[in-house]
Amino acid sequence: MVDETTQTGKSIQFISARDADLGGVLPARFLKRYEVHSYRNATRILASASPKEFAELVDTLLSFSISTMDMVKGGGNKSQIALKMDDLLYPHGWYETRIRGDMLIQTMTVEPNPSFGTKKKEKKTALIERAFTIQNIIDGHKIDFVKNRVAFDMEWNSKDQTFDRDLYAMRTFYEAGIIDAGVLLTRDTSLGSMFAEIGKRVHIKDFKSKYGASTTWMGKLTYRLDAGRGGGCPILAIGIKPPVVTDYEQWKRGNPVIKKGLAAEELIEGIGDEENLDE
Repeated sequence: MVDETTQTGKSIQFISARDADLGGVLPARFLKRYEVHSYRNATRILASASPKEFAELVDTLLSFSISTMDMVKGGGNKSQIALKMDDLLYPHGWYETRIRGDMLIQTMTVEPNPSFGTKKKEKKTALIERAFTIQNIIDGHKIDFVKNRVAFDMEWNSKDQTFDRDLYAMRTFYEAGIIDAGVLLTRDTSLGSMFAEIGKRVHIKDFKSKYGASTTWMGKLTYRLDAGRGGGCPILAIGIKPPVVTDYEQWKRGNPVIKKGLAAEELIEGIGDEENLDE
């Protein structure tokens, strides 16, 4: 919480679930490759409650790399980047998981006992128990990778509203007692200049709408987390930075500029704000 004194002299406390530090549990080489934000002590919980799974994720992300063309290459239901992540995590037992659940409601009512007076030991009142079920109160929530009590999902390039679905799924898993924490991987805004440069060198229609601020970037995720949309679930937000891209300079030499394109500031303008409703 941060105090701020307004012009009226009143002190306002801004409440945030974002942790002040990462607890010193991530190696420097990881932080060179990824921007990391921890909410509700996610790093500490992962490191202490699920050290094996946390170490697997850290090691996987340290070995994870993408090519420049992977960044803008379509892939139908799954991009090449998503398929690479599948190949890295599946062998370690991280699998897509869905949950569903019904709500069982029991009532216990003290009512007049119709048998009272007919027998000596009959009481004046009786406890009547009834059971009701609300079906499918939890239904269809899916997370791409779950192992034991840790959930992991990646959003490389989707509409930013996808984060709402992901956070709702993670908080549902958490509130149901299935996981202790969730990890979300997306693009860090430091990739903006790289995307802007790529946009000048490829034939892709509506490049800004496909890769701009209305899509999944770190600022769109932290905006939601700062607003509390993760509920009580500890979330570790991780953003892919330029060092994860292996061949960018080489790719530029082989792909000359073919059009004017956009500056990085134009491409990612509005990241960190509320959803871009005009796009």
